[in-house]
Amino acid sequence: MNVFPDFGAVGASDEFASVIGALLTIVLIGAVLTLVVSAIVWAMSSSTGNPYTAQKACIGVFVALGTAAFAGAGIAWTNFLLTIGDHI
Repeated sequence: MNVFPDFGAVGASDEFASVIGALLTIVLIGAVLTLVVSAIVWAMSSSTGNPYTAQKACIGVFVALGTAAFAGAGIAWTNFLLTIGDHI
């Protein structure tokens, strides 16, 4: 038995896929910009001796990395579930 989602049943599925791709691009660009800004602020505040700002910038770096990782993992997880759906 071959079970697979019927993407043809969804109206405007081609536009839906392009919107998802555009949103993923925006998320990844935002994560990279946040990473760059937070890393610069972290370096500057650490060198000037401002631990509170360095702590907040460090959190910003880790949030940006986590956002990029979750965005990439979401695509991989969806593809995995679509592939495993054939074998159930």
